Amino acid sequence: MKRFLRRPVLLSTALALLVGGSTAGYLYARAEPGGVEASFTLAAGGDVLIHPEITEQAVKDAREAGRPGPDFGAVMAGIKPVVAKADLAVCHMETAMAEPEGPFLGYRKFSVPPQIAGTLKDLGYDTCSTASNHTLDHGPEGVRRTLDALDAAGLRHTGSARDAREAATPLVLDVKGVKVAQLSYTYGLNDTTVPKDKPWLVNITDVRRMAEDEKRARAAGAEVVFASVHWGREGRAEVSRTQARLAERIAEETGIDLVVGHHAHVVQPFEKVGSTWFAYGLGNQVARHAKPLGVTEEGVLGWFSFTKRKGAWSVSDARFVPTLVELEPRIRLVDVGAALKGGGLTAEQRSRYRTAFERTRGTVLNRGAEKDGLRPLTITE
Repeated sequence: MKRFLRRPVLLSTALALLVGGSTAGYLYARAEPGGVEASFTLAAGGDVLIHPEITEQAVKDAREAGRPGPDFGAVMAGIKPVVAKADLAVCHMETAMAEPEGPFLGYRKFSVPPQIAGTLKDLGYDTCSTASNHTLDHGPEGVRRTLDALDAAGLRHTGSARDAREAATPLVLDVKGVKVAQLSYTYGLNDTTVPKDKPWLVNITDVRRMAEDEKRARAAGAEVVFASVHWGREGRAEVSRTQARLAERIAEETGIDLVVGHHAHVVQPFEKVGSTWFAYGLGNQVARHAKPLGVTEEGVLGWFSFTKRKGAWSVSDARFVPTLVELEPRIRLVDVGAALKGGGLTAEQRSRYRTAFERTRGTVLNRGAEKDGLRPLTITE
């Protein structure tokens, strides 16, 4: 886990920066309020979906830099300032990984370069969820390759497993001395099913199972438990009835403190259900769909401050960071707010970024999260 000499800060709406005539809501740091016994920040990113075009870009970037490839560092560097600042940074590894030399495959049976794991670690990610509809695209061997690659990069993981013992062991992370557990589940597996003799390969969403897993994590010492859930309808920004019902059940029937969602490949709303925050869909962190739709290139990083007061942990502050995958002239991941705040943009870029920012903000707020304090985030020194 990351260690910082400075204490983390909560953020306030002390100042908003006007961008192209609209208030982008850039936030400045303030001191922690009194009564906080402990705190940490958690950043969560959307789907890491390595289409062949992204691998081709990573090969070109490596060749130009005189390094072995593929190297995804230049593609994803735009979000490093945010990810690296979080006390705990969480990614979602959507697909199975191949051997280092391939073969690399795209939709519908993805098999992606394991070099992406090293890039995710370099960005500052600490752990990845691995339960998705693509987890078993290449069977148990694909699960093993993926988890081996994450291990080699120094990334923790949960959601799929190589054996029953690994599946039964809660992932409990040490974050600034706080024990934090991660859970991970998927709604299903496309046209694949979990082998009856290997039920531990991947976690399928079931609220009763989630409640049991949360209790098991607490018994292992976890003070905070969050879950990564693969759900929703692809290409739909609206929260589905199934998602809404599951969110209500999770909030009522489990003690899970935060849920971050994936799968839709577009940004979906954030919402506080009872005392539990849900980021229903973080969109794509990085992807290059065969038919880009604009919204499929937009994503969001969720940023949550956890604080302990009177012995109890809760999310005290919820923020979001709009992102965009630029497809031309090179594939590059952009922190949209930081780009708008900076200079050197063309008129076309500024218009596109502003559209992405405002659309993302409108989407994440459209279930009333603003009344519960959800705001954009800018990391400050």
